[in-house]
Amino acid sequence: MNIAQIESNLQNLIVNYTNETFIYEFLLAYGSPKASITRLQKGNLNLSKIEGEISWKKKVFFKPVFDQDLHQAISEIKNALKQEQRFVIVTDFKTFLAIDTKTSDSLDIDFMVLPKHFDFFLPWAGMEKAQHQNENPADVKAAEKMAKLFDEIKKDNPDNSPEFIHGLNVFLSRLLFCYFAEDTGIFEKNLFTHSIQNHTQTDGSDLSDYLDKMFEVMNTDANDRHNLPVYLDAFPYVNGGLFQNKHTAPIFTRRSRQAVLDSGEQNWAAINPDIFGSMFQAVISVNQRGSLGQHYTSVPNIMKVIEPLFLNDLYTTFENAKGNKNKLEALLKRIWNIKLFDPACGSGNFLIIAYKELRKLEMAIFKEIDAVNKTYTTQYSGISLNHFYGIEIDDFAHEIAILSLWLAEHQMNQEFFKAFGRTKPSLPLQQTGSIVHGNAARVDWESVCPKKEGDEIYILGNPPYLGYSVQNELQKEDMTFVFKGFKEYKSLDYISCWIFKGADFIQNHNAQFAFVSTNSICQGEQVALLWSKIFIKNLEIGFAHTSFKWNNNAKANAGVSVIIVGIRNISKSEKYLFSENRKLLVNNINGYLFNANNVFINNRNQSISKIPKIGYGSSALDGGNLLFTEIEKNQALSDEPKVEKFLKKIMGSQELIKGIERWCLWIDDKDLEEAKQIDLISNRLKKVEQFRLESNRKGTIDAAKTPHRFGEPRYIEGKLIVIPKVSSENREYLPIGYFDNNVVILDKAFPIYNSEPYIFTILSSKMHILWLKAIGGKLESRLSYSSSIVYNTFPIPPISETQKEELTQCVFRILEERENHSEKTLAQLYDPEKMPEDLREAHLLNDLAVERCYRSKPFESDEERLEYLFKLYEKMIAEEKEKGTLFQEEKKAKKQK
Repeated sequence: MNIAQIESNLQNLIVNYTNETFIYEFLLAYGSPKASITRLQKGNLNLSKIEGEISWKKKVFFKPVFDQDLHQAISEIKNALKQEQRFVIVTDFKTFLAIDTKTSDSLDIDFMVLPKHFDFFLPWAGMEKAQHQNENPADVKAAEKMAKLFDEIKKDNPDNSPEFIHGLNVFLSRLLFCYFAEDTGIFEKNLFTHSIQNHTQTDGSDLSDYLDKMFEVMNTDANDRHNLPVYLDAFPYVNGGLFQNKHTAPIFTRRSRQAVLDSGEQNWAAINPDIFGSMFQAVISVNQRGSLGQHYTSVPNIMKVIEPLFLNDLYTTFENAKGNKNKLEALLKRIWNIKLFDPACGSGNFLIIAYKELRKLEMAIFKEIDAVNKTYTTQYSGISLNHFYGIEIDDFAHEIAILSLWLAEHQMNQEFFKAFGRTKPSLPLQQTGSIVHGNAARVDWESVCPKKEGDEIYILGNPPYLGYSVQNELQKEDMTFVFKGFKEYKSLDYISCWIFKGADFIQNHNAQFAFVSTNSICQGEQVALLWSKIFIKNLEIGFAHTSFKWNNNAKANAGVSVIIVGIRNISKSEKYLFSENRKLLVNNINGYLFNANNVFINNRNQSISKIPKIGYGSSALDGGNLLFTEIEKNQALSDEPKVEKFLKKIMGSQELIKGIERWCLWIDDKDLEEAKQIDLISNRLKKVEQFRLESNRKGTIDAAKTPHRFGEPRYIEGKLIVIPKVSSENREYLPIGYFDNNVVILDKAFPIYNSEPYIFTILSSKMHILWLKAIGGKLESRLSYSSSIVYNTFPIPPISETQKEELTQCVFRILEERENHSEKTLAQLYDPEKMPEDLREAHLLNDLAVERCYRSKPFESDEERLEYLFKLYEKMIAEEKEKGTLFQEEKKAKKQK
C-alpha cells in the first residue's frame, strides 16, 4: 500500500462512512488484511467487550465518545492501556483525537479533514515515522560563545601563522576542559572562573601569565608540587596529556578577559561534549576546513546514522529481553564487546554520541535487571573507551576527539552516579590509544581497529566528499593508492576511498558501516563504477537516507545535500529506506537508493529505446568575438546593416530557460569574402584568430586558420528539440525547447534534429524527469543532463502510430499554453510555485498520455513509476544481450558453413 493509495482511500471513506463501520474501513484503508478485519468485526481479535469499542493488541484502541469530553476520554484510555496498542482514537465524528503511544505525537482535528493527516497512521502500512532528536539549545549557545571568545582573542592577537593558530586551538581546548570541569564536579564549583576573576587584573594584562602557571600546575602531580599558593594548588592533577605540551597563552585585553568570564557563565554541565566539534569548526581557518572536507555534525544528524546502523536493533533486543535476567545479561555482554570505529573522526562527534547512547542503554538494562532481581546489584559500567576507535588527519582535531571522549565518559559517569550511587573516579584522566593521528586513506584500518573472533564492529562517520576536480595532489595520490589497478577511479569522489576500504574491512565479518556522503556517489556514472565493486563482495545496502539538507549548529554552517548509506554483508534482515521523514520497509535498495534490483545504468552511445540520436551543441572557442548580446546585435545592425545576413540566433541552457536573447556570426565558406568586406566582421575575425593562436590546445590553434567558423561547429538546419544541460532540481518538468531552423545550439545544451514531435512530449514528461533525477548527475544541487547516461538509457516501450498521434496533440497543447504566456520565460513558467494552471493541466494530460504507453493501469506514486522504469530497463538490456548473443551465434554458424 503506497501513500497515494492510502490518501485516496481516506478521501473515499470520509464521504461514504457509517459510524458503525468507520474503524474497520479506516484500518482497511491502510492495507490491513481483510481476513484480520473480518475477525475483528466478529469479535475474535477484539479484546474489548464493550459495545462500540475496539481494542486490537499492538494496533489500536478505538472508542466513539458522545457523552464525555473527548480530551478527558483519550487521556483515561491511554493511561489504562494494557495491550501495547500503538494508536488510541476517540471521536464523536465531528472532532477526531488520536495519540501515537510510541512517539507521543497527538492529533486533534476536525473529523472531515482526516485525509489531510493520513501520514499520522502510516505505521499501519509499514511506513514508520522517522523520529530524530532536536538540537540542544544550550549546545548552540555555547558554540556561539566560544566563537565570540575566539573573535575577541584574535583581535588582540593578529598573528595568523600556522604555529600560533595551532597553539590558540590547543589553548581553547584547555579552556573548554576547565569550563566543563568546574560545572561537572571534576573541579570545585566555579573554581576556574572565580580564580581568574579574583586573581587577575581587569584590564587582562596579567591573564596570559596566570593561565600559563595554572595549566602547568594541572600537569604536575600533587607529590611534585612545592610552595604553591593555595589558589593554584586547589587545581587537581589532570594528566592525560591535555596540559603536557607548553603553549604560551595569547595576550588579553579587558574585552577578551571579560569574554573568558562570560563563556564561563554558561552551564557547561548541560552541554554535549560534541559541541567541541562546533568550536573546532568555528576557529579553524576556512581554507583548512575546505581542504580537509570537514563538516561538523550535529546530534540529530548523527542519530540518523547510528539508530538504523545498530542502536534500533539493540533497543529491540532489549524490549524482547525485559523480564528475563539471562537475556538481559547476554545483551550487556554484547554491548560491552561492541567496537565503534570512525575512520575520519574529526573532533569525535560520531564516537561521542554513540558512546553516550550505549551508556544510556546500559543503564536501562541495569535498572531492568535490578527490577527482575528485586535487589540492588548494579555493577560499574562495562563500556570502555578502548572500544572506540578513530583515525583523524588533523592533529588538533585528533586531540579534541580524545578530550571530548574523556569528557563524555565523565558526563555519563555522573548520570550513572545519579541513578545507582556509584561510579569510577574522574581524575586523573587515563591515556587512550584508540584515536590515531593519520591519513585514513593510507592507514591499514585493521591496525587501528583489530578484528577478532566474536567481535561486533560498526564503522561510521562523515568522511570528506570532494569530487576529483577539487582534490589536492595528496588526495589524488590517496585515490591512486586505494584504487590501484582500477583505471576509471578518477570519476569517483574522494569518499569512495572510505566506502571501498570499508567494504574490504567488513567482508565476511560481523561488521557493518554507514557513512554520510554527497548524493553524487549514488548518481550518474559513479553508481556503476563504485557499487558494482561493492555488491560483488556479497555486500548489500541495509538502510539508506535519501537526499536531505545536512544542517548543523556550527558557526559556519556546512549545510549541503547529503545521503546516508549503510552497508552490510548480505542478510535476511529487514531493509529500510528513509525518505522525507518516512521509514519504508523495502525488498532491496540499489545503488541509486531506490527499491529496485541492483541494476547499473551504464554509459551508452546509442539509445536503448531507438529514439532519434541526440546531438551536441557547437563550441565557439572565440574569446566571445563571434557572439553578440541583444544590445550588441542592434548596435551592429545600426552601424552595418549588411551584418544581418551573417547573424543567427544562439541557444544554450541559460538562453533557453531564462529567455536571454543572444546571436552569433555564422559565415559559410562561400560567403567569407563578402563578410570580410564588412569592417565590423573583419575586426572580430582578427580577434578570434589571435585568441585561438594564444591557446595551448592544438585543436584550437589549428582552428585559427578558419576564424569565421565556430571552433567546433555542429549546426544542422531543420526543426529541433533542445534539452538544457543544467536545470533546477525543484522543477516538476524539464523545460525543453522546440524550435524551427536557423538556431545555433551551443555546447551548454543538447539538440535533437529533425525529430518527430512526439519525442518532445516524452522528454517533457514526469517519467523522464524522474529518470533524470534518479540516475543523472548533479552540478552542485542542480540537475545535470547527460546524453550517454540519461537520454540513451531512458527506457521507452514500443509506441503505436495511434499513440504517436495522441502524443503529438499533447506537444501542440503544451506549446500553445506556453505561447499564451509568451511574456514569461521558461524559468518563470516552470517555477513549481508559480506555474500557470492551464500549462500545468497540459502537462498532466501529457503525463497521462505518456504513461499509457507504458501500461494501462495509472501509476499512483513516483516510487512506482521509477520501479517500473528500472524493471523495463533491466528487461530491455536482457533482450539486447540476447539478440547480441543470437547474432554472434548466427555469424559463427555461417562462418562454419
